[in-house]
Amino acid sequence: MLDLSIVIVNYKTPELILNCLASIYTHTKNVEFEVIIVDNQSGDDSQSRIQAHYPVVRWFDMGYNSGFARANNYGIGQAKARNVLLLNSDTLLMDNVLARCVGVLDKQSDVAAVSVLQRGADRQLRPNLYTTFGQMRRAFYILPAGASFQNWLQRLIPDPHFTDPNQVEWLSGAFLMTRLSTIARAGGLDENFFMYGEDVEWGYRLGKQGRLLLLQDASFVHLEYGSSDNNQQHVVTHINRFKPQIQVSQLLWVRKQYGVGAYLVLILHYVFMIPVVFAWKVAVNLRDRRSPWSDLTNQRAFAQQVGIFLRFFWKTLFNQRGFYKV
Repeated sequence: MLDLSIVIVNYKTPELILNCLASIYTHTKNVEFEVIIVDNQSGDDSQSRIQAHYPVVRWFDMGYNSGFARANNYGIGQAKARNVLLLNSDTLLMDNVLARCVGVLDKQSDVAAVSVLQRGADRQLRPNLYTTFGQMRRAFYILPAGASFQNWLQRLIPDPHFTDPNQVEWLSGAFLMTRLSTIARAGGLDENFFMYGEDVEWGYRLGKQGRLLLLQDASFVHLEYGSSDNNQQHVVTHINRFKPQIQVSQLLWVRKQYGVGAYLVLILHYVFMIPVVFAWKVAVNLRDRRSPWSDLTNQRAFAQQVGIFLRFFWKTLFNQRGFYKV
């Protein structure tokens, strides 16, 4: 049996995948691996371009844009190795990190999944990556800046403490290695998710099978947003922290993992904040002797995003099966 099946989902990113594969084949030693590419109806020449350079790659077409969870589950179903790595198309390896992770899974039976730190395009470590469920949940609340509010949230939604500095509660799906046998017990990615949040929800189920490790002395490059239309990161403001698709998926995760109460608290929080953010901006405009209705673009964008969340309200509230795609 092979050591590792590498599953990469493609959506119009042939150049990124070629660079990713080049880094895999350059740096990976002492690991017998296969590469499985699952295409989300790219409608371009991705397959011919990639297989011209790497004919050994196994290629599968979903026939539609199935998103992250469904495409990866299909790839996992084709895997021939004992371990599986979910790897984003916009990633690069810098050393023999795959052998390191395979070794962890082979030698530590109590570890359910493993990943490594992320670096940006500038090769610098990316700060402020979430590693606990509490960190993620606290980020959803739009509260005034200041230590008092953050300390209150910290007490309300605390983080766990692990003796192993590598242990975390969930791992990014951009680079996540686990065993096929672990997936058989935990189940695959939840196919209600289109994109984002599915790796957080999966982390909860994987964590029931063993420890999740984020190795602090190993890393890979994550260029990020490789499949987005403009290949640019979202412009972040205090009240508009997430793209609508990200937030719809994360609200679904909160509902699934923490129940109706936690979900309703977040939704009510966002609805209540609409008049608050408008009133705050109007007050600032009056203080600065401007028209009270000037420069409300950010506030209108927030209200529009909440409207998108509310489109999925009943479906999420009752945890209905479906495709949560914005």
